[in-house]
Amino acid sequence: MPTPPSAAARIFRVALPLPVFSLFDYLAIDDEPICPGVRLEVPFGKGHKIAVLMEISTTSPVAMEKLKPILRVIDREALLTKQDLALLQWVGNYYHHPLGQVISTALPAGLRQGNTAALPQTRYLALTDMGKNVDASSLKRAPQQKNLLEQFQAHTSALPETQLASMQNNWRTAVKALIGKGLLMLTDAPDMVVQAPAHNTGLSCNADQQAAITAVTDSFGKFRVFLLDGVTGSGKTEVYMQLIAIALARGLQVLVLVPEITLTPQLEARFRQRFNISIAVSHSKLTDPQRQTAWLQIRQGECAILLGTRSALFTPFKNLGLVILDEEHDTSFKQQEGLRFSARDVAVVRGKQLGVPVVLGSATPALESLYNAANGRYRHLRLPERAGVAVQPSLQLLDIRNQRLQEGLSEPLLAAIRGTLAKHEQVLLFLNRRGFAPTLICHSCAWVARCRRCDTNLVIHRHEQRLRCHHCGSEQALPKHCPACKTGELTALGLGTERVGQVLAAIFPDKTIVRLDRDTTQRKGALENYLEQINAGKVDIILGTQMLAKGHHFANVTLVALLDVDSGLFSIDFHAPEKLAQLLVQVSGRAGRAEKPGKVVMQTRRPDHPLLLALIHSGYHSFAQTALAERQEAGLPPYSHQVLMRVQAASEDAPLAFLNAVVALLQQHAPTKVEVLGPVAAPMAKRAGLYRYQLLLQSQHRQALHRLLDKLVPQMEAMKGKQKVRWSLDVDPVDLY
Repeated sequence: MPTPPSAAARIFRVALPLPVFSLFDYLAIDDEPICPGVRLEVPFGKGHKIAVLMEISTTSPVAMEKLKPILRVIDREALLTKQDLALLQWVGNYYHHPLGQVISTALPAGLRQGNTAALPQTRYLALTDMGKNVDASSLKRAPQQKNLLEQFQAHTSALPETQLASMQNNWRTAVKALIGKGLLMLTDAPDMVVQAPAHNTGLSCNADQQAAITAVTDSFGKFRVFLLDGVTGSGKTEVYMQLIAIALARGLQVLVLVPEITLTPQLEARFRQRFNISIAVSHSKLTDPQRQTAWLQIRQGECAILLGTRSALFTPFKNLGLVILDEEHDTSFKQQEGLRFSARDVAVVRGKQLGVPVVLGSATPALESLYNAANGRYRHLRLPERAGVAVQPSLQLLDIRNQRLQEGLSEPLLAAIRGTLAKHEQVLLFLNRRGFAPTLICHSCAWVARCRRCDTNLVIHRHEQRLRCHHCGSEQALPKHCPACKTGELTALGLGTERVGQVLAAIFPDKTIVRLDRDTTQRKGALENYLEQINAGKVDIILGTQMLAKGHHFANVTLVALLDVDSGLFSIDFHAPEKLAQLLVQVSGRAGRAEKPGKVVMQTRRPDHPLLLALIHSGYHSFAQTALAERQEAGLPPYSHQVLMRVQAASEDAPLAFLNAVVALLQQHAPTKVEVLGPVAAPMAKRAGLYRYQLLLQSQHRQALHRLLDKLVPQMEAMKGKQKVRWSLDVDPVDLY
C-alpha cells in the first residue's frame, strides 16, 4: 500500500535522465505553486541531477522516511507544456524507452545541465541610410563585407547577431568593418511582425501545385496528413514556401524538418530570401548555445519558422500551425542510436495531438507512406511534372561487362562527359563510397587489411596515408609492405570517391573538379563554399556520395552518372531494394532541372535486373507497387509490424545467452500472434570490439506486439546477466543490419 505523507507534504514525481523505466519520488520543500514541466535539482546518490517534474501526488509507494527533499526549483514557469509532456510520454511508451532519457533528448544540452532558461541579451544591427542606398558591388574587394551587406539589403528590418552567426562565418569582422564605414549601426530590437512576412509572392504555380496548396490550406486548424508526391524538380519547395507564407500571415508558427544537415544551408538561404522574419535553425553542427537560443526563441514565440533535423521535432512551440517533412522517405529521419524514434511517425502524432496539418514531401515516398495513402490515412497529392520548362531527364543503362574501365569509368561514359563539358555544362558523378578504395590486399599471400575491432575491411585513404574503419573510426598508418609475408605487393581493390577523383584529374587536367563527401566537407563552411562555386559555374565536374542525392538544385548539371549501381542490388535486408530505388531516382533527379535537358547514365553489369528495368521503363511508382505486392505476399511491413532487439557485449557468449533467456520468457507468454525469429548473429557480428546478436519480433497486430513488450521489458530489466550486456529495442526498424 502507498505510504501517505503528512497532510502538508507534497510528493514530486520526476523523470531523471537514467536508463530506467520508473519515475522517482521526492518531497517538496515549500508550498509554492508549481506545475509539471519545470526542472528541479534533486539529490541522487552522492551527487545531484537535473530532473523534470511529471506529476504532483500526495502518496508514494516509497516509505515516507526514505523520501529525500528536492534541492531547488530551477524554473518558475513550465518549460514543457502538458501537450509537450504527453507527446514525450507517448514516445517513451511506443518506443519502449526510459521516459527520463526521452525528455533529455528533447532538451538542449545547457538546459539539461540546469542552465537558466532565458534568452541571452541580443544586439540588433540595421542598415544606415547610406547602407540602404550603397551598391554592394562596390565592396567586391571585400567579399565577406559585400555578402553581409547584401543580406541586410535583402531584409527590411534589423537582424539579430544570433542570425548573423548562422548566415556567415567570420561575421564579426565584417560587421565591424561595415559599422566603421557607416553602412551598419546598432539598433533596438524590432517588433516581431508576422504579417506580410514575404519579400515576394514567389513563383507562379502550375495547376497541380496550386491544388496542393489549396488542399493543405483548407485543413489549417485541423489534423490531416498530406503526402506531397512530386517528381524531382516538380516544385515541392515552392509549395512549402507558399504554405508557410499563408501560415505566417495567420500568425502561426511552422516546423520544417529535413533529413540531413547538408540540406539545411541551401534551404535556409532560400527561406531567408523569401521571408522577412527571424528564422530559427537547429541541427548538430551548431554549438550548444546556438541550439538553446533557437529552442527558446521558438518556445517563446520570438521566431515563427524552425528549420532543423530530426531532433528539432521535440522543440516546444507557442503556436504551431503547420509541420513539413521534406524527403520524408529518408532513413536519416530514423535515429539509430539511443532513442530509436522515427521523426516522420512522431511528427504525425504531434500533428494529431495539436490538431494541425502535416505535409510529407518526397519524389520517392516510403512504401509505408504510399500504403497509408492507399488506405486513406494520408491524402495523396501528386505533382507529376517538373515545374517551369524543365523536363524529366532521359535514363540509360550502360552495360560495362567486358569493357575496359579507368578506375570505374567506361569509355562511353567518358565520351559523354567530354561532350557535356564541350557544351560548357556540368557533370555530376555519383559513387556512394568515400575513401580511395575499400580493400587493401597483398598480391602474393592474399592478406587483407581488416579492422581489429569490427568484422570489416579497413578503407584506404591514400591522401592521408591512413587505413580507416568507417564503422568504429579506428585507424592506422598505411603500410608500405605486407605485414604477413613481408615481401608481397599491396594492392588497392575497389573504388572510392578519392580514387575516382584522382583519375578524373588526370583525364581532365584543365577542368575544375569538386569532391563532396564526408572527408572533404568536415571543415565548417566547406560544403557551403563548394555549393556556391558549383552554382556560380566555377566547377565542371562534381563527384560525391549520397549527400549529392537530396534537395540540391544545380541548374547547369545536364549529365548525371552513377558509377556503380550493382553494389546495392544484393542485400539480406528486405529494405534494400526500396532504398536503392529511392537513391537512384533521387540522384537522377539532379540532371536537367532548368532549361537544358538532362541525361542520366547508370553503369551496371546487370542491365537485365528487374529493379533497374522497372525504374528505367516505368518509374518509381511502378517499382513501389511491385515491391508492396511482394511484401504483402511475404507478410513484411507495412503489412506487419516489427521490433528488432539488439544485444552486444565484450564477451562472445554473453549476447547469445541473454537472448536465449529472452526467448524462454517469450515462450512463457506464449505470443500466438507474435512471430519470434532468432536469435542470430548480426550481419556484422563484431563492431567496435563488441559481439552482436539480434532477435526479431514480428506480428500483423501492432497492439499485440506492444502488449507483449509491455510485459517483457520489465522482466528483461530484472534478468540475471543484464549487467554483462547492452541491449536495445528498435521499434519499426528501417535497417536490419
